Formats: sequence, structure tokens, C-alpha cells
Amino acid sequence: MAEENTTLVIEFVLIGLTNLPGLQVLLFLVFLIIYLTTMAGNLGLIFLIWKDPHLHTPMYSFLGSLAFADACSSSSVTPKMLVNTLDKSQMMSLFECMAQYYFFGSSATTECFLLVVMAYDRYAAICSPLLYPVVMSNRLCTCLISASYAIGFLHPIIHVGLLSRLTFCRSNIIHHFYCEILPLFAISCTDPSINALVVFIFAAFIQAFTFTGIIVSYICVLFAILKKKSEKGRSKAFSTCGAHLLSVSLFYGTLFFMYVRPGSGQDQYQDKMYSLFYTIIIPLLNPFIYSLRNKEVLGALRKIIKI
Repeated sequence: MAEENTTLVIEFVLIGLTNLPGLQVLLFLVFLIIYLTTMAGNLGLIFLIWKDPHLHTPMYSFLGSLAFADACSSSSVTPKMLVNTLDKSQMMSLFECMAQYYFFGSSATTECFLLVVMAYDRYAAICSPLLYPVVMSNRLCTCLISASYAIGFLHPIIHVGLLSRLTFCRSNIIHHFYCEILPLFAISCTDPSINALVVFIFAAFIQAFTFTGIIVSYICVLFAILKKKSEKGRSKAFSTCGAHLLSVSLFYGTLFFMYVRPGSGQDQYQDKMYSLFYTIIIPLLNPFIYSLRNKEVLGALRKIIKI
């Protein structure tokens, strides 16, 4: 089936991170711990924001939405990866493959727009603190979150629709740990040039648009911080913005090298490492990046523990 040239392939085998049998159990345990920690961190952060009235502000609404997107992103990839790590005979149908790509693509796109919305929120809070309650109203906050998720849900439909035009007959082996779209192009019997071009255009546009919005917001924030006379005010502003910038750097750095860099998709090992980072590691790190140095979140956590 793997090398049949006359029969259309309707099921796929995911190679995973490695073929070495001795590492399978170790990898399963490592990624199981990572997944459980990721879900506990993100869902715990959402619970804290919902439970503590002091966290019912636009900034934490955006942060809770980001945590939900991270939980969805990790859940779209890791459970299936864990199953396949122990049982290589597990097959994935074309429909399951497209569904997995859709849900991950939706979460990743939503995260891009939530990050730029969070940058705008920090710009409004630091550059116009007196007008902030008016500028960032509950209605606008809800609209921005809804728009981020709406774009996230709609964007992957384009790629999944174009994916349905491809046929697969050379091989049913995907050299990846989840159903990523670029390795699918490599085993397609149909010319995937149009698909690859559309992926590049949308990835470049979304990343350029959102990243530019983030950079412009933070340039304004930087000038506003430098004008502050209070050292305490500067420190608090840098602390809040520093966590966001770290998350942005990790997320956009790996996405850029995966989808926009020249020769994208050629080095299988390198692409697996980039994918591993933005599908599994970043959703694990984000709740801790945003909460460990955040006194309000830590205060809410202490209250829950005492109760």
C-alpha cells in the first residue's frame, strides 16, 4: 500500500518523531506529562480568570481566550501523537487528517490575531490610561475576541478545500508526527503548486499583518514607558509587556521558519522540530510565561488554594 502507484490512498501512517523502538515509551511518557501540564496550566488559568472578579478586565479576557486557543491547539495534535507513539499500526483516514489540520490551523490563526489584540490592549492601557476604560469597553473586547476566533475558524477552510483537490497514490507514509499540510504536498500525485502558493501567501500576509501590528503597538508603548517618571510604573509596564513579547517571539519565530522561509518543507527533521515547538512547547509555556511574574494571577491562585 505504501508504494502502490495505481490505487488511491485514503489512509495514512504517521511516522512520528523517531523510528527507534527504544525511545517510544520514553517519548510517550514525556509528551503525556507535557500534555497534562499544558491542559492544567491553560485550563487552570481560565478558571482563575473566571473565578476572581479582580481579573474580569479586558487584559485577562484576552489572556483567557489565548489560553483556550492554546489548549485547543495542543489537544488537536498531542492525543493522536501519544496513541501513534505506542502503536505504529494506527492508521489515519484522509478525513481525520484534514480534520486534524483544520482544528490546529484554526487554533494557530486565532492565536495570531489574539496576540495582536493583546498588543493593542497594552498600547491603550499604557499610552492612554485615563481613556482606557472607554477605549477598551466590554463590547469592543467581546468583538475583538469574536473576530479573532471567526477568522481562525474561516482561514483553514481555504486550505482544507484546496487539499480536497489533491490525490494520493505514491505513498501513504507521512514523515511527521501530525497531519501537517506541507508533508502532504510531498506525497501528492497531483501537482500541489497552487496549494503551496496559497499557503505561502496566507501565511505571509497573516504573519506580516499581525506581527506589524504588534511591533507598531510596542514601539508606541516603549516611548510611553520611557516618558514615565515613576520607576515603579516603568517596572510594572516592562514586566507586563515583557511576557507578551517573549510569547510573541517564540510563536512567530517558529511559524516564520516553518511556512515563510525560503525552501520551507525541505528538511524533514528541521520541520519536525519547528512544528514540535509551536504545537506542543509554546502552549505549555504560555500560561506560565503570563502568570509566574503576574502578581494579580498569583494572588488569585493563593486565594483559591486557601479556600
